[in-house]
Amino acid sequence: MDNVDLNILRQLASWQAEGRRVVLGTITRTWGSAPRPVGSVVAVRDDGQIAGSVSGGCIEDDLISKVRDGALTLTAPEVVRYGVGAEEATRFGLPCGGTLELVLEPVGPQSRIPELLAVLQQGDRIRRVLRLADGQVELQPPSEGDVLQLTDTTLTTTHGPSWRLLLIGAGQMTHYLATMAQALDYQVLICDPREEYATGWDVPGARLLRGMPDDVVAELKPDGHTAIVALTHDPKLDDLALMEALASPAFYVGAIGSRVNQAKRKARLKEHFGLTDAQLDRLHGPVGIKNGARTPPEIAVAILAELTASRYGYVIPAPLSVGDGGAAPEAGCVV
Repeated sequence: MDNVDLNILRQLASWQAEGRRVVLGTITRTWGSAPRPVGSVVAVRDDGQIAGSVSGGCIEDDLISKVRDGALTLTAPEVVRYGVGAEEATRFGLPCGGTLELVLEPVGPQSRIPELLAVLQQGDRIRRVLRLADGQVELQPPSEGDVLQLTDTTLTTTHGPSWRLLLIGAGQMTHYLATMAQALDYQVLICDPREEYATGWDVPGARLLRGMPDDVVAELKPDGHTAIVALTHDPKLDDLALMEALASPAFYVGAIGSRVNQAKRKARLKEHFGLTDAQLDRLHGPVGIKNGARTPPEIAVAILAELTASRYGYVIPAPLSVGDGGAAPEAGCVV
Protein backbone atom coordinates (compact mmCIF):
# COMPACT_ATOMS: atom_id res chain seq x y z
CA MET A 1 0.00 0.00 0.00
CA ASP A 2 1.42 3.38 -0.95
CA ASN A 3 1.10 6.70 0.89
CA VAL A 4 -1.82 7.80 -1.29
CA ASP A 5 -3.80 4.92 0.21
CA LEU A 6 -2.49 5.76 3.69
CA ASN A 7 -4.29 9.10 3.42
CA ILE A 8 -7.46 7.22 2.49
CA LEU A 9 -7.16 5.14 5.65
CA ARG A 10 -6.84 8.34 7.69
CA GLN A 11 -10.06 9.63 6.15
CA LEU A 12 -11.75 6.29 6.78
CA ALA A 13 -10.70 6.38 10.45
CA SER A 14 -12.13 9.88 10.77
CA TRP A 15 -15.49 8.76 9.35
CA GLN A 16 -15.46 5.72 11.62
CA ALA A 17 -14.86 7.95 14.66
CA GLU A 18 -17.91 10.00 13.63
CA GLY A 19 -20.04 6.87 13.72
CA ARG A 20 -20.54 6.68 9.94
CA ARG A 21 -20.91 3.38 8.10
CA VAL A 22 -18.05 2.83 5.64
CA VAL A 23 -17.21 0.20 3.04
CA LEU A 24 -13.56 -0.36 2.14
CA GLY A 25 -12.75 -1.74 -1.30
CA THR A 26 -9.36 -3.34 -2.09
CA ILE A 27 -8.22 -4.29 -5.61
CA THR A 28 -7.22 -7.96 -5.51
CA ARG A 29 -6.79 -8.81 -9.21
CA THR A 30 -6.78 -7.08 -12.59
CA TRP A 31 -6.79 -8.38 -16.14
CA GLY A 32 -5.66 -6.03 -18.90
CA SER A 33 -4.57 -2.47 -18.17
CA ALA A 34 -5.80 -0.84 -14.95
CA PRO A 35 -5.63 2.74 -13.60
CA ARG A 36 -4.59 1.56 -10.10
CA PRO A 37 -2.40 -1.39 -9.07
CA VAL A 38 -3.41 -4.42 -7.02
CA GLY A 39 -3.66 -3.44 -3.35
CA SER A 40 -5.11 0.03 -4.02
CA VAL A 41 -8.11 0.97 -1.89
CA VAL A 42 -11.25 3.07 -2.01
CA ALA A 43 -13.51 4.01 0.92
CA VAL A 44 -17.21 4.81 0.45
CA ARG A 45 -19.26 6.46 3.22
CA ASP A 46 -22.91 5.68 3.85
CA ASP A 47 -24.02 8.92 2.14
CA GLY A 48 -21.92 8.25 -0.98
CA GLN A 49 -18.90 10.38 -0.10
CA ILE A 50 -15.76 8.71 -1.41
CA ALA A 51 -12.03 8.70 -0.71
CA GLY A 52 -9.57 7.17 -3.13
CA SER A 53 -10.06 5.44 -6.45
CA VAL A 54 -9.83 2.03 -8.08
CA SER A 55 -10.66 3.00 -11.68
CA GLY A 56 -11.10 6.02 -13.91
CA GLY A 57 -14.30 6.88 -12.02
CA CYS A 58 -16.95 4.54 -13.44
CA ILE A 59 -16.57 1.84 -10.78
CA GLU A 60 -16.54 4.50 -8.06
CA ASP A 61 -19.81 5.89 -9.46
CA ASP A 62 -21.34 2.42 -9.35
CA LEU A 63 -20.23 1.90 -5.74
CA ILE A 64 -21.62 5.30 -4.72
CA SER A 65 -24.93 4.48 -6.40
CA LYS A 66 -25.13 1.11 -4.63
CA VAL A 67 -24.35 2.68 -1.24
CA ARG A 68 -27.02 5.33 -1.68
CA ASP A 69 -29.53 2.67 -2.75
CA GLY A 70 -28.70 0.60 0.33
CA ALA A 71 -27.30 -2.25 -1.74
CA LEU A 72 -23.98 -2.33 0.10
CA THR A 73 -25.23 -2.96 3.64
CA LEU A 74 -22.75 -5.80 3.97
CA THR A 75 -22.42 -7.92 7.09
CA ALA A 76 -19.23 -9.64 5.90
CA PRO A 77 -16.59 -9.03 3.20
CA GLU A 78 -17.63 -9.80 -0.34
CA VAL A 79 -15.64 -10.43 -3.54
CA VAL A 80 -17.01 -8.59 -6.61
CA ARG A 81 -15.84 -8.34 -10.19
CA TYR A 82 -16.32 -5.63 -12.80
CA GLY A 83 -15.91 -5.91 -16.54
CA VAL A 84 -16.29 -9.64 -17.09
CA GLY A 85 -17.98 -9.18 -20.45
CA ALA A 86 -17.34 -6.73 -23.29
CA GLU A 87 -20.51 -4.73 -22.57
CA GLU A 88 -19.72 -4.32 -18.88
CA ALA A 89 -16.06 -3.63 -19.63
CA THR A 90 -17.12 -0.74 -21.87
CA ARG A 91 -19.53 0.55 -19.22
CA PHE A 92 -16.82 0.63 -16.55
CA GLY A 93 -14.06 2.02 -18.74
CA LEU A 94 -12.02 -1.19 -18.77
CA PRO A 95 -10.36 -2.80 -21.79
CA CYS A 96 -12.72 -5.03 -23.75
CA GLY A 97 -12.86 -8.33 -21.86
CA GLY A 98 -10.80 -6.86 -19.00
CA THR A 99 -11.66 -7.52 -15.37
CA LEU A 100 -11.09 -5.78 -12.05
CA GLU A 101 -11.70 -7.72 -8.83
CA LEU A 102 -12.42 -6.07 -5.49
CA VAL A 103 -12.95 -7.21 -1.93
CA LEU A 104 -15.62 -4.99 -0.35
CA GLU A 105 -15.30 -4.88 3.43
CA PRO A 106 -17.77 -3.35 5.90
CA VAL A 107 -15.63 -1.36 8.34
CA GLY A 108 -16.18 -1.74 12.07
CA PRO A 109 -14.22 -2.20 15.31
CA GLN A 110 -13.16 -5.64 14.07
CA SER A 111 -11.36 -3.96 11.15
CA ARG A 112 -8.66 -2.56 13.50
CA ILE A 113 -8.10 0.54 11.38
CA PRO A 114 -6.79 2.76 14.25
CA GLU A 115 -4.20 0.12 15.19
CA LEU A 116 -3.15 -0.25 11.56
CA LEU A 117 -2.73 3.51 11.22
CA ALA A 118 -0.68 3.74 14.42
CA VAL A 119 1.87 1.34 12.94
CA LEU A 120 1.94 3.04 9.53
CA GLN A 121 2.38 6.51 11.00
CA GLN A 122 5.62 5.24 12.61
CA GLY A 123 6.88 4.39 9.12
CA ASP A 124 6.77 0.65 9.80
CA ARG A 125 5.39 -2.25 7.76
CA ILE A 126 2.66 -4.65 8.88
CA ARG A 127 0.62 -7.51 7.49
CA ARG A 128 -3.20 -7.40 7.75
CA VAL A 129 -5.16 -10.66 7.47
CA LEU A 130 -8.90 -10.20 6.83
CA ARG A 131 -11.15 -13.19 7.49
CA LEU A 132 -13.79 -13.26 4.77
CA ALA A 133 -16.37 -15.17 6.78
CA ASP A 134 -16.88 -12.47 9.42
CA GLY A 135 -14.56 -9.52 8.72
CA GLN A 136 -12.31 -10.16 11.71
CA VAL A 137 -8.76 -8.80 11.24
CA GLU A 138 -5.44 -10.03 12.57
CA LEU A 139 -2.34 -7.79 12.41
CA GLN A 140 0.98 -9.63 12.01
CA PRO A 141 4.66 -8.74 11.52
CA PRO A 142 5.67 -8.48 7.84
CA SER A 143 8.08 -10.81 6.11
CA GLU A 144 10.31 -10.59 3.07
CA GLY A 145 8.45 -10.78 -0.22
CA ASP A 146 5.00 -10.05 1.22
CA VAL A 147 2.43 -9.77 -1.56
CA LEU A 148 -1.35 -9.47 -1.60
CA GLN A 149 -3.00 -12.90 -1.32
CA LEU A 150 -6.68 -13.70 -1.69
CA THR A 151 -7.81 -17.21 -0.78
CA ASP A 152 -11.24 -18.73 -0.21
CA THR A 153 -11.05 -17.71 3.44
CA THR A 154 -8.73 -14.70 3.83
CA LEU A 155 -7.39 -11.55 2.21
CA THR A 156 -3.80 -10.83 3.25
CA THR A 157 -2.33 -7.40 2.51
CA THR A 158 0.97 -5.83 3.54
CA HIS A 159 1.00 -2.15 4.44
CA GLY A 160 3.77 0.38 4.86
CA PRO A 161 6.72 1.49 2.73
CA SER A 162 8.02 -1.20 0.39
CA TRP A 163 11.03 0.82 -0.86
CA ARG A 164 14.00 2.21 1.06
CA LEU A 165 16.01 5.34 0.31
CA LEU A 166 19.29 6.00 2.12
CA LEU A 167 20.58 9.57 1.81
CA ILE A 168 24.18 10.35 2.75
CA GLY A 169 24.30 13.82 4.29
CA ALA A 170 21.73 15.86 6.22
CA GLY A 171 22.06 19.10 4.26
CA GLN A 172 19.42 21.46 2.91
CA MET A 173 18.53 19.44 -0.17
CA THR A 174 18.19 16.29 1.91
CA HIS A 175 15.23 17.89 3.70
CA TYR A 176 13.37 18.36 0.41
CA LEU A 177 14.33 14.95 -0.92
CA ALA A 178 13.37 13.13 2.30
CA THR A 179 9.99 14.86 2.49
CA MET A 180 9.09 14.20 -1.16
CA ALA A 181 10.36 10.60 -1.12
CA GLN A 182 8.04 9.61 1.71
CA ALA A 183 5.08 10.56 -0.46
CA LEU A 184 6.41 8.09 -3.07
CA ASP A 185 6.34 5.12 -0.66
CA TYR A 186 9.99 5.25 0.46
CA GLN A 187 11.18 4.53 3.96
CA VAL A 188 13.77 7.31 4.25
CA LEU A 189 17.02 6.92 6.19
CA ILE A 190 19.60 9.68 6.58
CA CYS A 191 23.26 8.96 7.36
CA ASP A 192 25.40 11.82 8.66
CA PRO A 193 28.08 11.44 11.35
CA ARG A 194 28.80 15.20 11.34
CA GLU A 195 27.49 16.90 14.48
CA GLU A 196 26.96 20.27 12.80
CA TYR A 197 24.61 18.74 10.21
CA ALA A 198 22.84 16.20 12.40
CA THR A 199 21.82 18.75 15.04
CA GLY A 200 18.35 20.09 14.34
CA TRP A 201 17.32 17.41 11.82
CA ASP A 202 13.55 17.76 11.73
CA VAL A 203 11.92 15.84 8.85
CA PRO A 204 9.08 13.78 10.40
CA GLY A 205 9.17 10.12 9.43
CA ALA A 206 12.82 10.15 8.24
CA ARG A 207 15.26 8.39 10.56
CA LEU A 208 18.74 9.83 11.19
CA LEU A 209 21.68 7.40 11.52
CA ARG A 210 24.96 8.68 13.00
CA GLY A 211 27.37 5.94 11.95
CA MET A 212 30.02 6.14 9.23
CA PRO A 213 28.49 5.73 5.75
CA ASP A 214 30.24 2.47 4.83
CA ASP A 215 29.14 0.86 8.10
CA VAL A 216 25.57 2.12 7.70
CA VAL A 217 25.30 0.80 4.14
CA ALA A 218 26.71 -2.58 5.15
CA GLU A 219 24.30 -2.86 8.09
CA LEU A 220 21.37 -1.84 5.87
CA LYS A 221 22.01 -4.83 3.57
CA PRO A 222 20.70 -3.09 0.41
CA ASP A 223 18.43 -5.16 -1.82
CA GLY A 224 16.60 -4.63 -5.08
CA HIS A 225 14.14 -2.27 -3.34
CA THR A 226 16.87 0.00 -1.97
CA ALA A 227 18.24 3.27 -3.41
CA ILE A 228 21.32 5.08 -2.08
CA VAL A 229 22.19 8.69 -2.93
CA ALA A 230 25.35 10.50 -1.75
CA LEU A 231 24.78 14.22 -1.18
CA THR A 232 27.60 15.60 0.98
CA HIS A 233 30.17 16.69 -1.66
CA ASP A 234 32.72 15.31 0.82
CA PRO A 235 34.74 12.41 -0.67
CA LYS A 236 35.55 11.10 2.81
CA LEU A 237 31.82 10.41 3.33
CA ASP A 238 30.37 9.95 -0.16
CA ASP A 239 33.11 7.60 -1.37
CA LEU A 240 32.74 5.34 1.67
CA ALA A 241 29.01 4.98 1.02
CA LEU A 242 29.44 4.42 -2.72
CA MET A 243 32.13 1.80 -2.17
CA GLU A 244 29.60 -0.41 -0.37
CA ALA A 245 26.53 0.63 -2.37
CA LEU A 246 27.96 -0.12 -5.82
CA ALA A 247 28.91 -3.63 -4.71
CA SER A 248 25.35 -4.27 -3.46
CA PRO A 249 22.10 -5.24 -5.27
CA ALA A 250 20.63 -1.71 -4.70
CA PHE A 251 18.45 -0.79 -7.68
CA TYR A 252 19.79 2.78 -7.78
CA VAL A 253 23.05 4.37 -6.62
CA GLY A 254 23.68 8.06 -7.28
CA ALA A 255 25.92 10.92 -6.22
CA ILE A 256 25.64 14.66 -6.56
CA GLY A 257 28.34 16.59 -8.42
CA SER A 258 29.36 17.80 -11.86
CA ARG A 259 30.57 15.50 -14.65
CA VAL A 260 34.17 16.52 -13.89
CA ASN A 261 33.74 15.61 -10.23
CA GLN A 262 32.04 12.34 -11.17
CA ALA A 263 35.01 11.37 -13.33
CA LYS A 264 37.39 12.10 -10.43
CA ARG A 265 35.15 10.15 -8.07
CA LYS A 266 35.13 7.08 -10.31
CA ALA A 267 38.91 7.23 -10.60
CA ARG A 268 39.26 7.32 -6.80
CA LEU A 269 36.81 4.44 -6.31
CA LYS A 270 38.67 2.33 -8.84
CA GLU A 271 42.17 3.14 -7.59
CA HIS A 272 41.65 3.13 -3.82
CA PHE A 273 38.72 0.75 -3.33
CA GLY A 274 39.14 -1.63 -6.25
CA LEU A 275 35.69 -1.18 -7.80
CA THR A 276 35.31 -2.68 -11.26
CA ASP A 277 34.25 -0.83 -14.39
CA ALA A 278 30.94 -2.74 -14.33
CA GLN A 279 30.26 -1.56 -10.79
CA LEU A 280 31.19 2.04 -11.62
CA ASP A 281 28.86 1.99 -14.62
CA ARG A 282 25.98 1.63 -12.16
CA LEU A 283 26.69 5.04 -10.63
CA HIS A 284 24.15 7.71 -11.61
CA GLY A 285 25.96 11.01 -11.79
CA PRO A 286 25.33 13.84 -12.03
CA VAL A 287 22.40 12.47 -10.07
CA GLY A 288 18.85 13.05 -11.35
CA ILE A 289 17.31 13.56 -14.77
CA LYS A 290 18.70 16.45 -16.79
CA ASN A 291 15.80 18.91 -16.66
CA GLY A 292 17.55 22.20 -15.94
CA ALA A 293 17.10 21.89 -12.16
CA ARG A 294 19.15 24.43 -10.17
CA THR A 295 17.59 24.93 -6.71
CA PRO A 296 17.59 22.25 -3.97
CA PRO A 297 13.86 21.43 -4.33
CA GLU A 298 14.16 21.30 -8.13
CA ILE A 299 17.13 18.94 -7.89
CA ALA A 300 15.17 16.79 -5.42
CA VAL A 301 12.38 16.49 -8.02
CA ALA A 302 14.95 15.53 -10.68
CA ILE A 303 16.45 12.84 -8.44
CA LEU A 304 13.08 11.33 -7.58
CA ALA A 305 12.07 11.34 -11.25
CA GLU A 306 15.15 9.29 -12.08
CA LEU A 307 14.50 6.97 -9.14
CA THR A 308 10.95 6.41 -10.39
CA ALA A 309 12.21 5.55 -13.87
CA SER A 310 14.71 3.08 -12.40
CA ARG A 311 12.03 1.44 -10.25
CA TYR A 312 9.97 0.66 -13.33
CA GLY A 313 12.86 -0.18 -15.65
CA TYR A 314 12.32 2.87 -17.87
CA VAL A 315 15.30 4.29 -19.75
CA ILE A 316 15.21 8.09 -19.87
CA PRO A 317 16.18 9.49 -23.29
CA ALA A 318 19.04 11.99 -23.52
CA PRO A 319 17.82 15.59 -22.99
CA LEU A 320 17.14 17.87 -25.94
CA SER A 321 18.76 21.29 -26.25
CA VAL A 322 16.86 24.16 -24.66
CA GLY A 323 16.60 27.92 -25.07
CA ASP A 324 19.02 29.19 -27.66
CA GLY A 325 20.28 25.73 -28.51
CA GLY A 326 22.66 25.25 -25.59
CA ALA A 327 22.76 21.97 -23.74
CA ALA A 328 20.35 21.48 -20.84
CA PRO A 329 22.00 22.10 -17.46
CA GLU A 330 22.86 19.02 -15.43
CA ALA A 331 20.64 18.22 -12.48
CA GLY A 332 22.59 17.45 -9.36
CA CYS A 333 25.60 19.65 -10.11
CA VAL A 334 24.44 22.89 -8.46
CA VAL A 335 23.59 23.13 -4.78
